[in-house]
Amino acid sequence: MNFLIDLIIACVAFEHVYFMILEMFFWDKPLGLKSFGLTKDFAEQTKVLAFNQGLYNGFLAAGLIWALMSENNKEQIALFFLICVVFAGIIGAYSTKKAKIFYIQSIPALIGLIFILLF
Repeated sequence: MNFLIDLIIACVAFEHVYFMILEMFFWDKPLGLKSFGLTKDFAEQTKVLAFNQGLYNGFLAAGLIWALMSENNKEQIALFFLICVVFAGIIGAYSTKKAKIFYIQSIPALIGLIFILLF
């Protein structure tokens, strides 16, 4: 893969590390409340769910980092995890009724997929 594709994958991985940190450690803190548009009460009630959700974002990031570091099957690993990210963004946007999630999460992964498939 070329540098541009690696850069896109790295950006998507970085996004998911950031999501993981927000959801696991800052969900009920001012940064998390502001980032996700939550009330303190709702954040307290859903803190355990958010921790679990953050873990899944960490797995997505780990898979993308694995793709970047892999010597063998790099493109296949990247394709799999980028597809997972796209679907996570679609489901997240659908389940929360917030299209913003689709744009922030799925579009960068779709761009990565397109670049891998074209180049």
